[in-house]
Amino acid sequence: MRPWLRIAVACSVVVALLVGRDATAGAPTDQLRAQVDKVLKLLDDPALKAADKAKERRAAVRKVADDIFDFGETAKRSLGRHWAARTPEEREEFVKLFGDLLERSYISKIELYGGEKIQYVGDRIEGDTAAVQSKLLTKTGSEVPIEYRMLRKSDRWLVYDVVIEGVSLVANYRTQFNKIIQTSSFQDLVKKMKTRQEELGAAASPRLG
Repeated sequence: MRPWLRIAVACSVVVALLVGRDATAGAPTDQLRAQVDKVLKLLDDPALKAADKAKERRAAVRKVADDIFDFGETAKRSLGRHWAARTPEEREEFVKLFGDLLERSYISKIELYGGEKIQYVGDRIEGDTAAVQSKLLTKTGSEVPIEYRMLRKSDRWLVYDVVIEGVSLVANYRTQFNKIIQTSSFQDLVKKMKTRQEELGAAASPRLG
């Protein structure tokens, strides 16, 4: 993946993770726009940009990520056909592990945000699902198409997938997970995810000296 696109992906998923939970029912685009605007202001806050504020920034991301991103739906779709064979206990463990890894993977990328703007193109609603079309406007003048896929849950729209330049976050994970399960086992996938969780946890820990 090209470096600039990697940054765009990171920023876009962070934005998706950060959309606030206090939006009332309404057009998905309206909810997304209003809450993303709040997030962009947060990321532009000079008080949170200092290097010694990394812990506070990431804590804020994790707090709201649990309220907007439907980790259960994302995990289920990412596991694909292998979801049906899982026991309730396996599903619960997988959702928690996957959600934590997804958060950890992108929280550290919040520092990559550099003032990019988001332009909303429109949305498509089909029952309780919606796709919000947008563009990330980079500082170099290029446009990165982004689609936020959402589900209506009660009075909110929750993000379960982000598609950037035609590449789906869920589809990308599904390919990786399917390969591991087919060549090894579901248990090996969980083991690899736990190892990755430990690595990300260690990387985020404060260093002495």
